Amino acid sequence: MKIRDIGERALIARISKSLPHNVVLGAGEDDCAVLDWGDEYILLTMDMLHQSTDFPEGMTPWQVGWMSVAVNLSDIAAMGARPLAIATALGLPADTEVSFVDEIIDGMSSCARKYGATIVGGDTDEHDELTIVCTALGRTKKDELLRRAGARIGDLVCVTGELGTAEAALRAMSMSLPESVRNVLTKKLFEPQPRVNEGVALAESGVVTSMIDISDGLALSLHDLSASSNTGFLIDGDKLPILDETRIVSPGLDLPLYGGGDFELLFTVKPDGIERAKKACRFSIIGEVTSGDILIRRNGLTSKIEARGYEHFR
Repeated sequence: MKIRDIGERALIARISKSLPHNVVLGAGEDDCAVLDWGDEYILLTMDMLHQSTDFPEGMTPWQVGWMSVAVNLSDIAAMGARPLAIATALGLPADTEVSFVDEIIDGMSSCARKYGATIVGGDTDEHDELTIVCTALGRTKKDELLRRAGARIGDLVCVTGELGTAEAALRAMSMSLPESVRNVLTKKLFEPQPRVNEGVALAESGVVTSMIDISDGLALSLHDLSASSNTGFLIDGDKLPILDETRIVSPGLDLPLYGGGDFELLFTVKPDGIERAKKACRFSIIGEVTSGDILIRRNGLTSKIEARGYEHFR
């Protein structure tokens, strides 16, 4: 059996079974590992990015650095926590220009500072291609930790920002489109904005029952929430927030449902708490939690949402 036969999620679950479970949440159970730290929880997450698979052509070194930090902070945001610190390891070809590395670090620092974190150190090593590993620490009050588990039948399903934008940007690179359209999309792809402030505000509202970041796509994230909360979902296809520029690239719902790279938050809210949640941040209500399958309704027709999106090894 090869890794490609089972995919990233099954591999993570397999690894997690062999790890000690002396933490509040371990690897693979949520967006971050969670450690008990007195009156608070400390959150820990890590991501690895590669030149060939994660940094599209056209990205500046500054944007490479920004993205490397942003993807980690999105995991912290998904659990309603505040970022604390970032450690990074850089794998670099020996012929890399020093100025290139300087710009990467500047991009990292800019992203970290914007969201209240600090680059605290790391490691460098020689590598065949640019490879960046970041580890992020966050903190939250114990009664404000948000998890994938917790959605209840009747809760409203919500999402921040717009869907399908990053995948649309990748497709736009090989299409003949107005420069204005391409610029809007690539900005979203090259400089993702982790929803840290939104995540903290939603956690503080006390009405959010579950949350996850949707970097692997809305569909896979719905299936992850479903597995953790033991619920189903009914999504209203007409309510998915989609940029006009994304519709130009692809007019259907394939990108909003299955496209990866959007660092938005998917969360569920108690029905009687929706007005309180609206005071926390801007978002779209796209459906409700059910006891059945994971479905989408559009134009009077209802169909299943497949468990596919962005997944390594597949």
